[in-house]
Amino acid sequence: MSLLARGAEPPRDCPLCPRLYAFIAGWRMREPDWFNAPVPTFLPAGGEAAARVLIVGLAPGLRGANRTGRPFTGDYAGTLLYETLIRFGFARGRFEARPDDGLELVDAAITNAVRCVPPENKPETTEIRTCREHFLVPTVARFPNLKAIVTLGKIAHDSTVRSLGLPLRAIPFIHGAEGEAGPLRVFSSYHCSRYNTNTGVLTEEMFVDVFRRVREYLGGVGE
Repeated sequence: MSLLARGAEPPRDCPLCPRLYAFIAGWRMREPDWFNAPVPTFLPAGGEAAARVLIVGLAPGLRGANRTGRPFTGDYAGTLLYETLIRFGFARGRFEARPDDGLELVDAAITNAVRCVPPENKPETTEIRTCREHFLVPTVARFPNLKAIVTLGKIAHDSTVRSLGLPLRAIPFIHGAEGEAGPLRVFSSYHCSRYNTNTGVLTEEMFVDVFRRVREYLGGVGE
């Protein structure tokens, strides 16, 4: 299957971003038991058709998703995200920061704007664009019943808006804001990183409120 096939996940040895490819190669030598590869989209238990909301993060954390192979798994950001998802019925089970903890998504899928871990958690503009064109655009398109997208942080937000074929001014990044993109509604949030919560840029209440409004928009179970 072509690397550019519609809906494709990046192959384990994706060569499209040489800097990220080399960075991962170095970590494969240092930590051979880690995942150390582009992190695939985390799908709901019912598969693609069961996802009505897509959560888009920035990129895998070095000792988080890059280590475990599941988005937002293995670092603080995942604890806040998954506990919030469970609270509003977008996940079930117990989050224990391991890909084998049995946690299942419900009504939701999780991906990243950049699939490979970047040095210092800072992807370059060309890497964001490459991953968007080859993977984020077809990822958004692969969910036939998608109704909402939650963007975590400005980079994820801007790349998502561009992936929808819109100029950034159409849906500017503002925490807690909502915008329409055709049949989709985009919800914006600061990234749930430890840095943002430690500095007070994002509080748990602010983050929870975003997902409360997503649940109200979609209806169904939850707080």
